[in-house]
Amino acid sequence: MSSDNDRKTPVEIAVARHRRWWLAIVVLLLLAVVYYLVFVNQYVVAFKGQSEHFMHGSIGSETATGPPYWVFKALPVMYADKLGPEGWSRFGFLYEKPGDDLPIGVSRRVVSGVERVWLNCSVCHVGTYHLPGDPVRHLIPGAPSNNLRLQEFIRFFIDVGRDPGFTADALIATIDSPKVGGDLNIFERLVYRYVVFPRVKNAFLDLGTQLDFVKRQEAWGPGRVDTFNPYKALQFNFPMDEAHISGAALNGSSDYPAIWRQRPREGMNLHWDGNNDSVAERNLSAALGAGVTPVTVDRASIKRIEDWMWDLPSPPFPVAGGIDQAKAAEGKTLFLHYCADCHGFKDANGYSYDRQRFTRLGKTVPLAEIGTDAGRWTSYTENFAAEQNLLYAGYPWRFNRFHKTDGYANHPLDGIWARSPYLHNGSVPTLRDLLQPSAMRPPVWFRGSDEFDLAKVGYRSDQSAGGDLFRYDTTRPGNGNAGHEGYRYGTELPDAAKDALVEYMKTL
Repeated sequence: MSSDNDRKTPVEIAVARHRRWWLAIVVLLLLAVVYYLVFVNQYVVAFKGQSEHFMHGSIGSETATGPPYWVFKALPVMYADKLGPEGWSRFGFLYEKPGDDLPIGVSRRVVSGVERVWLNCSVCHVGTYHLPGDPVRHLIPGAPSNNLRLQEFIRFFIDVGRDPGFTADALIATIDSPKVGGDLNIFERLVYRYVVFPRVKNAFLDLGTQLDFVKRQEAWGPGRVDTFNPYKALQFNFPMDEAHISGAALNGSSDYPAIWRQRPREGMNLHWDGNNDSVAERNLSAALGAGVTPVTVDRASIKRIEDWMWDLPSPPFPVAGGIDQAKAAEGKTLFLHYCADCHGFKDANGYSYDRQRFTRLGKTVPLAEIGTDAGRWTSYTENFAAEQNLLYAGYPWRFNRFHKTDGYANHPLDGIWARSPYLHNGSVPTLRDLLQPSAMRPPVWFRGSDEFDLAKVGYRSDQSAGGDLFRYDTTRPGNGNAGHEGYRYGTELPDAAKDALVEYMKTL
């Protein structure tokens, strides 16, 4: 019996062999693609040290939100006309040392074979300062960010998505340029052209649709964030057009909080308006703000950060011998009388967070009583709280503690020197200014300097402070500097007593 090959001509046999070879090559390529996308380099960059993990470790935001590493590296080069030589530092991103590959607060994770980057906790919780006459910038892990310009960062990505010049050709050419050094191979170029670029472009366009309302808001400025309005749009698709959000609810920008010594804060009313008393829920909520989703959140990674900040000490005043001890002793007595019931107290035994002794500590004060700007409070609604309590459904850490309150919460003042500016919306530049009646507080001043004023305690706020300054106008919506004033708050004390109070607060 003859075989099929015996009945075929030599040419037909050669063609059949050629087809089989091509079929084998196609199958191998498909297997290689699957292997590359599913198995190759599936890892998270891990860090042994807790502090290093806080600065650079992934919390899961890359999977849902983050652009590929090479896109993130290319954008400052593509848009050097907008960002200048500063690159990402233009938006207040910090680097531990010159030449670092990625800023503090930007982590990396390989997702489906593509290395992606996005934000972690430290992007909002590392502060800086430098002392007068000393150009050295010091980092304060756990302090509020006083540099991050998140609103401008968001607007940049929205503008990129709408830019007709943002094309696959331009992106790939920039990645392969000497300034970026991506050196993509043929296969990677195909992936970037037909997979990565369309997804990145669409993500930026979607961001512009979801956060279009941001252009109607007052400028946030450095070190401030609208905590919940973008959250409403990105997590729940709340209608954010002018018919649904305007007035005070539109402008809820606030300073970032400090995150040290969280153990004694458990059970206190957290967030500026005290809308949750669980540190763990507050942390997971903040992670959602950084770009994770209930599906992508890396709970183990966040738990490491929680463990680190549970007992993280607040930073001591930065100048050894820079406190007048006699004056601080006088201020200690005044603080105990005017401030301790709301904010706790520090003596020779350390900071006391005793809520039985200090009965208003960790509780909210009605808006009509505290008198501070209503924007942040108004932006957080009962409907939104109800939606939040549906998050993480099916998990042991499902939210159930979010609620609308009647005002703003009293927080401990440990490390208060490192938390300038003051009030929830950062409307008062220094502690000394805060002890003035609101009519005597600076109505217009400048944010953005991290030069420290050792006497008034806070960052310099004059126009000659240097750097990329932001004009803060307290008459604009959400920026009001009234409230926290009157006899109970010490604003009617004589100047010498106010100076003594500030001196004591240096010790906290």
